Amino acid sequence: MAKTGCLLLLLSLLYIISLVTAAGIADTRFIRSSCKSTTYPALCVQSLSAYAPSIQQSPRQLAVTALSVSLSRAQSAKSFVTKLRKFRNLKHREYEAIADCLDEMGDTVDRLSKSVQELNHMGRAKGQDFLWHMSNVETWVSAALTDENTCTDGFGGKALEGKVKSSVRAQVVNVAQVTSNALSLINKFAGKH
Repeated sequence: MAKTGCLLLLLSLLYIISLVTAAGIADTRFIRSSCKSTTYPALCVQSLSAYAPSIQQSPRQLAVTALSVSLSRAQSAKSFVTKLRKFRNLKHREYEAIADCLDEMGDTVDRLSKSVQELNHMGRAKGQDFLWHMSNVETWVSAALTDENTCTDGFGGKALEGKVKSSVRAQVVNVAQVTSNALSLINKFAGKH
């Protein structure tokens, strides 16, 4: 009798594990499929797969999560640029470019934060109300991309070649890529309504 009970318990556990695994595979498959339409699909999958259990197969949750990832990376880049500003022995032109970039990254963080809040608070908006919310989000995320590009443009020219430029560029390009992917997923979500 005890053996039968243990066997039944073991079979039940294996069944539950298989269901959870199947759901996780389907959720990851949804992310891979959705990321195919982005400019940076490999980065999209890499940056969102860890969130598969919360995204499940929801285009709305995928858009919110992609925006949240973009916001988090923008905050990290802003922090990085803030620390660079405190370095000694910066050229005057590097200091100016860093200060300008810091302003742009601050704007990026603000716009992405507003976008995340807008998506989270729009609830089940429909019709014109949905379009208005989505238009706000699309505008703010597009503006954030412009801010990111303006930041890297400030380091243009041969006078600013070096480690400061390359390190800022690496940070900001990553933010721009995940932001571009987020905008693509937002547009895809908006297009389904």
